Amino acid sequence: MDSQAPISPLSTPAGTAASPVRHVHGACPHDCPDTCALRVSVQDGIAIRVQADPEHERTLGALCAKVSRYTERTYHPERLLHPMKRVGPKGSGRFQRISWDEALDTVAAKLKAIAARDPEAILPYSYAGTMGLLQGEAMAGRFFNRLGASRLDRTICASAGGAALAATYGGKVGMQVQFFAESKLILIWGSNPITSSVHFWNLAQQAKRAGAKLWCIDPRRTDSADKCHRHLALRPGTDGALALALMGELIRGDALDHDYIQRHVSGFDKLKARALEWTPERAAEVCGVDAALIRELAQDYATVQPAAIRLNYGMQRVRGGGNAVRLIALLPCLTGAWRHRAGGLLLSASGWAAQARNDAALQRPELLAGRSPRVINMSTIGQDLLREAAPDFGPKVEAVVVYNSNPVAVAPQSAQVAAGFQREDLFTVVLEQFMTDTADHADIVLPATTQLEHLDLHCSYGHTDVLINEPAVQPMGEALPNTEIFRRLAARMGFTDPCFGDDDEALARVALKGIDFEQLRARGWARLPVADAPFAEGGFPTPDGKVVVDAPGLGVPDFVPNHESPQMTPELAARYPLAMISPPARNFLNSTFVNVKSLRDIGGEPLLEIAPQDAMARGVVDGAVVRVFNDRGEVKLRARVSTRARPGVVNGLGIWWRKLGLDGRNVNELTHQRLTDLGGGPSFYDCLVEVAPA
Repeated sequence: MDSQAPISPLSTPAGTAASPVRHVHGACPHDCPDTCALRVSVQDGIAIRVQADPEHERTLGALCAKVSRYTERTYHPERLLHPMKRVGPKGSGRFQRISWDEALDTVAAKLKAIAARDPEAILPYSYAGTMGLLQGEAMAGRFFNRLGASRLDRTICASAGGAALAATYGGKVGMQVQFFAESKLILIWGSNPITSSVHFWNLAQQAKRAGAKLWCIDPRRTDSADKCHRHLALRPGTDGALALALMGELIRGDALDHDYIQRHVSGFDKLKARALEWTPERAAEVCGVDAALIRELAQDYATVQPAAIRLNYGMQRVRGGGNAVRLIALLPCLTGAWRHRAGGLLLSASGWAAQARNDAALQRPELLAGRSPRVINMSTIGQDLLREAAPDFGPKVEAVVVYNSNPVAVAPQSAQVAAGFQREDLFTVVLEQFMTDTADHADIVLPATTQLEHLDLHCSYGHTDVLINEPAVQPMGEALPNTEIFRRLAARMGFTDPCFGDDDEALARVALKGIDFEQLRARGWARLPVADAPFAEGGFPTPDGKVVVDAPGLGVPDFVPNHESPQMTPELAARYPLAMISPPARNFLNSTFVNVKSLRDIGGEPLLEIAPQDAMARGVVDGAVVRVFNDRGEVKLRARVSTRARPGVVNGLGIWWRKLGLDGRNVNELTHQRLTDLGGGPSFYDCLVEVAPA
C-alpha cells in the first residue's frame, strides 16, 4: 500500500493561545450492551479526550479500557485517509491511492454492469462495526433496496437468542438493567461482564455488597467467575440440560408461583412433563458438573427473591442455542420472579427500542418496488462465495460491498471465507477505517469516518435509553461517513429518487418515533417509557399477553446436543476430544481494536487456555506454541496452561486479525458453518479440536 502521511493531533503554534475546550455529546458505537454516553473534549479542532458523560446514569461515569482510548483510533497512524485500488494479488494488501471520482466511477461501472445481468449477484455484507442507526443501515439500506441486490440475513451474533426470545416472550424484551442492583440472587449465565458489560458488572457488585449471591454459569473460569460466590463450569452447549434440571427441581419441590403460571404462562403442563425427566444426576452427566452444585443452584433460585438472570449471547452460539435460551427464559416465569422489578431476565432490551425506531423511514423498503430479492445468511458467506449459480441458490455472487464488518476475520471457517474473497472474478468494495483482513482482499477500499467524525443515533440492547452522537471533529483526510459514501454511489448509479438527497440531520430527524429530537440533541440522550416491572402482571408482547411454551412450529423446548459432540458425532469426538470456545479477549471487541497497539500489547499474542491435565497429557508446557487443529484446518497459538480452562475444553481467545496471528490465521480457521436450531445463527462454540506441540 502506498505510504500515507502519519496522523497526529495538531499542536497549537508557539505563541498562540489555545482556544477554550468544548465538550460534545457522543455515544459508543460498538457492539456492547452498555451503549455508553460519551463526552468528547475538543480543543483547536482536535479531540483531546474521550470520557464517560458523568450525567448519564447508565454509563455511571466510567468507560471500558477500549473506548477510553478512542482518540488512538481516530488519530491512528494507519488510518485510511484516501480511496485506494488494488495493484497486487488479492490478500496481498498492495494498494495505490486514487481519487474519489475514480473510485466511485469504478464501483458504479462495475455494479451497473452486474446489475444489468442480475442485481441479486450483488451482496451487501455488514454487521455491528457501528451500532448506529444512520451509519449502519440507513442510506445503505436505501441504496441496496433501490438496486434490488441480494439481502443479507444478519445472524452472526445474536439471531438464535433473538428468535428464542421472540418465540417465548414475543420480542427481545427483558428487565431494566439498573434494577439488578436491588436483586438478591443474580445468575450471570454465559457472560463475562468484566470484559463485555462493565456497567452491568458495577450493578452486580452493588447487589453483592448489599448481600446478594452471585452465580456464574460459564465453561470458562472468567474474571467475573472469580468474583462470584459460585461458578458452575458446564460443558459448552449443555445449558439447556442445566435449565431443564433446574425446572425439574423447582417442580419436585413445588417452588412454583402457581398463580403467575396459571394467568401468564401458556402450555406449562407440557413443559412440566419434560422437565420432570431431568434429575440433577442426569444433567450433571451431560454438563460435566457435580449434581450437588445443580441442587444448590436450584435451591437458591427457589428460595431467594428477587432473583434475576443476566443471560448473554455466548451460550447461544451452539447447535441447540435457541432451545437453551427458550428454556432459560421460562425459569423466571415459573417462580414469578417477574413480579419484582429486580427479578426476571435480561438478554436483550432491543425490543423496547423497536417501538421508537423508524427503520422503514430510514431504509425505505418501498424502493424495492415489489421485488423480493433472495436472502443470503452472513454466517455461511464462505460457502456461498464459492457456490455457482443454481435454481435453489440463484446467481453466483459477483460483487460484495462490505461495511461495518470484517468477515475474513470474524466469519466461521475463515479459510473458506478467505478463499471466497480471493476469487479473481469477485468484485469487492470495502468501506473501512483500517486495512483489515477483508480490506486486504478488496478491489476498491473507501475510507470511512470514525465515531468522532460523524452524526449518528444509537439505541441499546442492554438498557432503555436512546443516545445521540454529534460529530466532534472534521473527518481526517478524505474519509467520509458511510451515509455520504452511499449517497455518492447512488448518484453515480443514476438513482434520482429524492430520498438520496437527505443529509444526515434529515435522516436523524426521521429515525425515531416519540422522541423529541431537539431535546435529545440538547441533553445527549432520552429515556424510553418502560415500566419498572414490565411483566409483573403478564402483558408480554405475544398475541394473548402470555409467555409461550409450546411455540407454533417449534413445539416445547428441549435439550439439543452440539453438532460436534460425543452424542452426535462419536467418531469425530474420538479424534478431536477437546471442545473449543473462542470468547473475546478482554481488550478486543470481536476484531475491533486489535490494531490499537496499546491494547494489543496488553493482549500479547493469540492465546489458547488449556487445563493443566489436558496440557500434561499432550506434552504441552506453558508459554509454548501449539497446533490447534481439526479436519477444517489448524492454527498456531501460544499455550497458557491455566485453570481458567475446564478439563476437556480449550479457550482460544479471539478475535485476532488473521494477519496478526502467529501463522497468518485465527481461531475461526477451526469453526464451521453449520447453523443453530433457531434463527440461522453460527455455532462458533460448537467445535471439536485437538492440541499438540507445534
